[in-house]
Amino acid sequence: MNKDFLFEMLATPSVSGNEIALERKLYDYVKAYADEVRTDEIGDVIAVLNRESSCRVLLCGHADEIGLMVTAVTEKGMLKVTKIGGIYPSTYLGHKVRIMTEQGIIYGSVAVTRDLSKKADLRLEDLTIDIGAKDKEDALKYISLGDTVIFDTDYRELLNECINGRALDDRAGAFIVMEAARRAKEKGCKVGVYAAATVGEETTRNGAFFVAERVRPTMAIAVDVTYASDYPGTEEATTGDIRVGGGPVLVNNPSCHKKMQKLLREAAKKCNVAVQTEAANGKTYTDADTIHTSGQGVPITLVSIPLRYMHTPAELGSLKDIENCIELLAEFLCGLEEDVNLKWF
Repeated sequence: MNKDFLFEMLATPSVSGNEIALERKLYDYVKAYADEVRTDEIGDVIAVLNRESSCRVLLCGHADEIGLMVTAVTEKGMLKVTKIGGIYPSTYLGHKVRIMTEQGIIYGSVAVTRDLSKKADLRLEDLTIDIGAKDKEDALKYISLGDTVIFDTDYRELLNECINGRALDDRAGAFIVMEAARRAKEKGCKVGVYAAATVGEETTRNGAFFVAERVRPTMAIAVDVTYASDYPGTEEATTGDIRVGGGPVLVNNPSCHKKMQKLLREAAKKCNVAVQTEAANGKTYTDADTIHTSGQGVPITLVSIPLRYMHTPAELGSLKDIENCIELLAEFLCGLEEDVNLKWF
């Protein structure tokens, strides 16, 4: 896998609703191997293989990340914010941040006091960003309402092929689907592959809807992240026994198609990739849910990468899991027949 491109993705800001910089890089990257590269009005990027095939497999990983949005500027030139996606307000206190503006990046600090650090019910309204402005007029020379905010942090390689940083959710998935398509082509895949990096998963899921309605897939696999259970404070009874470095996670739930799951497990055995199993009820809470009910209905399943400390600036995952997920999906794609039938009877 192209680890350098994964790292470039992790270093590129892409708060939900503001993904174009990253999507443009993905567009340029996949042109080297895709038969066709598609995009749409909201910025989704789709790498296409074998577009003449009647069997269309949609692989989906979202390119957006959680963050903050500037909603107001105080008379003292401080910024007030709201959330974009599922954030923990407590993780922001005392951190350096980047505000993504039309003029470029403006840096700031999230204000912290002893009282704020002890507050049990910290709210978004308690967060204030100091950019060093003299007053409101000075701040508004650089900041516009609606500008997005991320932690001023990127990625680090750790021991035993682990990696941490912000936005592994779901840069890992977007990277995996693009690399899986490339590897499937190298291995001689015959069915149609539509590897999509979608926008908006953390907020509106509009990207998954745009892509699914245009591709009209035979089946779809969302590649996202899931909670690992191998660190303090987690309960195996809730999350299952899911370990970073233990392999891609296949999800058993009412939405995930059992025949697709079986084909994935057969592919895992064929390419000697260990997989883990997560049991969950209800929806997947990923792009798969939107794709599932698009058009006349699409069979879906979910493949996940285990993460520790999800939705923090220090999400931790495994490069080995990412590589094995790429290999698993490529093998799955190459094992499909043009006339694959997912009906039960």
